Parts: sequence; structure tokens; C-alpha cells
Amino acid sequence: MSQIEPCFLTAAQAAAEMKAGRLTSETLIRSCLERIEARDPVVKAWLHVDRDHAIAQARELDKRPSMGPLHGLPFGVKDIMDTVDMPTTYNSPAWQGHRPTRDAACVGIVRHAGAVILGKTDTVEFAFNSRKAASSNPYNAAHTPGGSSSGSGAAVGDFQVQFAFGTQTAGSHIRPASFNGIYAIKPSWGTVSREGVHMISAILDTVGWYGRSVEDLILGALAFRLDGIDALAAPEPKGMRIGYCETPFWDQAEAGAKKAMAASIERLRKAGAIVEEIVLPAHFGDLAEAHTMIMYGEGRVALHDEYLRHGAGLHPELRLTVENGRGVTPRRLVEAFDLSDICRKEFDAIASRYDAVLAPASTGEAPRGLHTVGNWIFNGLWTLLHTPCVAIPAVHGELGLPVGIQLVGPRLSDARLLAVAQALQSVIDVNADERARILSAA
Repeated sequence: MSQIEPCFLTAAQAAAEMKAGRLTSETLIRSCLERIEARDPVVKAWLHVDRDHAIAQARELDKRPSMGPLHGLPFGVKDIMDTVDMPTTYNSPAWQGHRPTRDAACVGIVRHAGAVILGKTDTVEFAFNSRKAASSNPYNAAHTPGGSSSGSGAAVGDFQVQFAFGTQTAGSHIRPASFNGIYAIKPSWGTVSREGVHMISAILDTVGWYGRSVEDLILGALAFRLDGIDALAAPEPKGMRIGYCETPFWDQAEAGAKKAMAASIERLRKAGAIVEEIVLPAHFGDLAEAHTMIMYGEGRVALHDEYLRHGAGLHPELRLTVENGRGVTPRRLVEAFDLSDICRKEFDAIASRYDAVLAPASTGEAPRGLHTVGNWIFNGLWTLLHTPCVAIPAVHGELGLPVGIQLVGPRLSDARLLAVAQALQSVIDVNADERARILSAA
């Protein structure tokens, strides 16, 4: 373990090394900063990094007894989250140099658990369908890392940082995990505070985090005290019941998503799991439209003040939303609210019959070009249903880019889902060493 450059350790491995006295936080942070210096001219994951401040944080933590499960570990913060000691710009021209007076709640929580805030990661403007991040995919800079959590996904995927925050209103957290070959948890809606995070939709917005293993995600879950996480016990894959759900949108799956799902199903069955198909009721096919109505309906409200402040200077997509170019009506919103209420209860009942539900995490490999962040069709329904989702890397596609899957559970079953994911990660993710080899040579 000691021969591995510290930036390439998972968070759980680094934590174990520090506990054993073989690694210091300062050494780990310096390694991550060197990786950033070497790679960020290409990957462009960061909007702000203060090298001296990060080292000072780590040096101070090395003097203290453990503050919690994240002690001494580096964390990247998506730049729609307030930070008291760093700018928060929302990747908006209008907010350059903005300095909040306090941390967002999620940032404060990881600080109190001992994390070193390494810097602010690039994002789509306001994390909503507008000015794109400059970040590129670590495996091929001509391709997107996904969005809106672009920089966070790219930074963790490129071994520049062990943890980073993402958020999801549609597919902005799980999809970048798939594109960058990393792990992620989108917790159940409402389990992580959004105070101090730029909001688009009160019904949809969810804060999550990236890591490089399920054990990393569990460290984050311990910091956030997700219900049941202290009593986590990973079951055996053999005999586990997994329902695979292609969703009503399977016709939009590309070769990469099909390969990831087929390979995962085959690996699970070889490991002794019982894998059965789930076909959702027909009205679940209307959730994509319901999600769109709610996202743009609430986004219209959330961005109204930006529209009044900046007028013609606001990004055209944001102006279109506020001016209701998406055709949101009270009737369509009420129908969307009602459908999502019905489907939440129905999906909970379906998912409760299984240890987890296997679903696509993206339509396939990351698209070429930084003008796009990819299609969220395989993410939006779970965001609307408020379910926990755990992303696991699965395959490399025809272009050599990673493609993952996601495990989904009933609402508020986060700890149970993480236990299942921990049991299945070595079954599904068979390419971890290959990903490290590719990027360590980059």
C-alpha cells in the first residue's frame, strides 16, 4: 500500500493508512495537489484551489485526534455550494468573486467530520441547463465528464481528490459517475440539508457525494448520519434478489448502457444472485414529462430573481425558463405532482420485494464535445421518485470510456442499499485496476 502514490488511494484506504500511522493528511493533500497541477490543464475540474490553505488545513488536522470518519481526507466542493473561505461563483459571470459569509450545511458537516476542503469544482451555471463547465472527461478530453457536477466527477475520476460533492435535479450526479468510472450516492430526497446550496427545485434537488469505492461512500454516510448506517452489515451476493429494470425509456439506451446492464446481470447471476426483470406499470413512462414540468416549473421560480437582476445578460436557456418557454401550466404541474405521488408509493412496494433494483446510470459512454453534458433520461425518474441511488462502474464501451450502472432502493433505504452495494461492488466492478492503470499513465 505504501508504494502507491497517495492520490491513487481510495478514501477508505487512505483513512486506514492514516489510522495505522503510515500516512499523514499533509502527505495525502500534497499528493492530490501535485496530481491537480499535472492534470488540471487538461481536465479543468477546478475553479478554485488554494494550495497553501489546503496544506495548512491538513497540517493542523495531523496534530489533532480524529474528528470523525473523514479526518484528514480531501473533499472537492461543487461551486453552487457556499464556502466561507473560498469564492462561490455558481459558474456565473454575474457572481465572480462572490464570498459567502458561512458554509453550506453539507460543507460544514464534512468539515466537522475532519475533511480538508481542497477547492471548488466547476459546474454548469447554477447547475441548470445553461453555461457549461470547462471540465473534460479524464479518459478522453474531447468528451464531456457529464454535468452539472462536471468538475466533481472529473476530479474524483482523475484521481485528483478522493471525495467531491455533486447535486442532482435531473441526472447531474449519477450520470457523471457513469461517465468518469467512479462511485456515487444520491441519497434519498431530504436526507442531506440543501441549506447554502443554490436551489432549482425544492422537490427534486438532492445533495450527494462521489468516491472511488462503496466504502468511501459509507464514510460520507457516517458523516451525514444516514439512518441505519452505524449498523451496516453487507449480505452475501449468493441468494440475493436483484430486480433489473430497463425502465420505460430503454429505447434510448446506446451500446454502452446495454453492455453495462447485460454484463452486470451476467456477473450477478454467476455470483449466485437471483436476477429477475422488473417491468414498471405503463404510467411510469409519463414520469419523464412529469419531471420536466416540475423541474422547469420550479426552476422558473428559483431563477426569477436572477432574471430581474441580470435581464438580457442572463444565459438564454435561463431566460427561456423564467419566461416559461417550456410551456409549464398549473394543470400540467398538478398532474405531475399527482403522478409522482402515486408512482413513489408503487415503486416502494415493487422495490421492497428485492435487495436492490439494477438500472442504467446513463444512456451510454460520455458524448463527444463539451457543448453537451449527456442525456438524463435514465436518472430523472429516480430523482422524482426520491429514491436512493448508488452508482457503480461496470464496463468500458466501444470508445474505451467507462459506463456504469446504478442500484436503486425504496425511499429512505439508503443504509441498506449501501450494504448491498458493498457486497456487489467486486461482482459488478471488475475494471478498477484497469481504470487506475489508464489514468496513472496519462
